[in-house]
Amino acid sequence: MTLSYEAFEVGLCRRRVASTVVDVFDFWVLSASALSSMVPRPKPVHVSNQDKRSSTMNVSLTVNGKVNGSQLDEDIGTLAPVTFAVIGCGQRGTAYAEYALRAPDKCKVVAIAEPRPKTRTAMATAHSVDASLVFHTWEDFHAASVETLKTTVALAFASQGYHILCEKPMATSVEDCVRIADAVKKAGIIFGMGHVLRYSPYSKAMTKIIHSGSLGRLINIQYLEPIGHYHFAHSYVRGSWSKENDSSFSLMTKSSHDIDIICSMLAPETPIRVSSFGSLQHFKKAAKPPAAGDATRCLDCSIEQECPYSAKSIYLDRVKSGNTRWPASTIVDGVPDIENINEALQNGPYGKCVYESDNDVVDNQTCLASPSPTSAHSHAPPVSQQRRQCTAPRRKAGGHGGGDLGLISTFVRAVRTGQQDLLGTDVDEVLKSHLAVFAAEKSRLEGRVINVAEFEKEAKTMFLEH
Repeated sequence: MTLSYEAFEVGLCRRRVASTVVDVFDFWVLSASALSSMVPRPKPVHVSNQDKRSSTMNVSLTVNGKVNGSQLDEDIGTLAPVTFAVIGCGQRGTAYAEYALRAPDKCKVVAIAEPRPKTRTAMATAHSVDASLVFHTWEDFHAASVETLKTTVALAFASQGYHILCEKPMATSVEDCVRIADAVKKAGIIFGMGHVLRYSPYSKAMTKIIHSGSLGRLINIQYLEPIGHYHFAHSYVRGSWSKENDSSFSLMTKSSHDIDIICSMLAPETPIRVSSFGSLQHFKKAAKPPAAGDATRCLDCSIEQECPYSAKSIYLDRVKSGNTRWPASTIVDGVPDIENINEALQNGPYGKCVYESDNDVVDNQTCLASPSPTSAHSHAPPVSQQRRQCTAPRRKAGGHGGGDLGLISTFVRAVRTGQQDLLGTDVDEVLKSHLAVFAAEKSRLEGRVINVAEFEKEAKTMFLEH
């Protein structure tokens, strides 16, 4: 990232750390504990799936005689632990829930919903969850996809007063984002968003320096999101976010937190105009090396050992060396081993050649946002001569440079004290950054500059119930 001031530039290097992948829900409710004045006893949730079949689930959690963690002491030092219901135990749900094992005096996982049996059992065992509160589904969700389920869950839990920590993105349509934000405001709950970059030490330090004004007037931000080649192949060519109709466009699924951190640095200014250009250039059949021939899977390819996107190298070889963490952990149910990884590569999407997959999201994109008087660019920078001076601090624990731990610990404290402002943002600001992303995609598709303020006004007018 480069910050341009009136007299000089400051370059800040962000090292890539643990990546973000979820294979099941991409959403969870980390909640249940609340101040008694804020959370009434829940009523049953009534929702209908895509087949229009109604069903009911009572999400009331009673722990140590408290319904939804009510009857808490006023002093945070003596507050009872926040009780979590984790919806979806994928990589992100597991990462956030780990905080409950690190800080059992502050929070506890008391209920989970996860469709994969081995993953569900492992999560329940790790957190000693009572068998009566271990579910294979939060609701009759089999007709709903990963992304479409999110809005249904968020609206249902918000309506009952549960505090919510939602993984990015908030939703995959403008309408659903507006509806969720409206429901959260009406419920008066604590709402956290999985924009983990806000909560890493390096981002907090950068934002503090920018807002202090000590470097002068900020006039330009150049921001590069360096998605690793194997990460992009795993998530956006072979994986859950490879097709827009199954999830969303890649600027939303991958870089919404990057747009959000830019917005936080520009605050209190907000984007006025946005433009964007992007396309699918590399990961398509036309770019397939001729030497690969007719092979459609890495295990059958004669040049697999030379290919940087080799599924054998990315998944199987790592497991053989004893590395069962991400990304191998996300393509099978339970602990990865040679047998189940081989099976996944032979029959599943993660073993496909990246040039033979059915992906359709863009693999390169440039955005330009123009708040006044500052401009922000998010793109790949041009080749130039630069002098680098890096001071490498001690690496913080957890993913995203400590952002994962920073978010969940802050969210827990916000819930325990009933203070939304501890999160440094609220649902209105979350909605604004999401709408800026939608506006950028609209610009890319329509080939024109979009007025963000007008886009936001139209969205709220169209979708808010009066």
